Amino acid sequence: MENNKRRQKELKLIEIPKWGNYLREQWRGIFANHLSKVEQKSIYMDSFLWHLCSWEKVFCLEKEKAIEAFESQLKNKCTIFYQNTDEAYLVQHAKNLKINDLPFEENHMYYSDIYVMDWNNGWTFVMTHETESGIGPYFIQKP
Repeated sequence: MENNKRRQKELKLIEIPKWGNYLREQWRGIFANHLSKVEQKSIYMDSFLWHLCSWEKVFCLEKEKAIEAFESQLKNKCTIFYQNTDEAYLVQHAKNLKINDLPFEENHMYYSDIYVMDWNNGWTFVMTHETESGIGPYFIQKP
């Protein structure tokens, strides 16, 4: 418990209101830029960006392997945003950021599809509202 409190103190979570749309577009441009707009539409990425993974249009790790990859990443700064709201966060001093630190609410319409993106765009970690059904989480590492 003491380690968890210390880790949360080290993390610096800064709210960046109204950045959600911008970050979703950034994510799409970074991780789905190999697909045309038509291809993106055909897998319903307008509904959920994580369809890129569930439709197997990108190499990604899934489930426990995705969590392990996320938690073992060297993290300095990253952004956190959602599919269905424009709320977003900048996380500074993120080296100890773990899955349990994420502002994720499994059964909440706005906070159950969450994206964590490396500030340098090298990787992303995604938790879906379908995690209980075995869809996600996902981790994508840029080559």
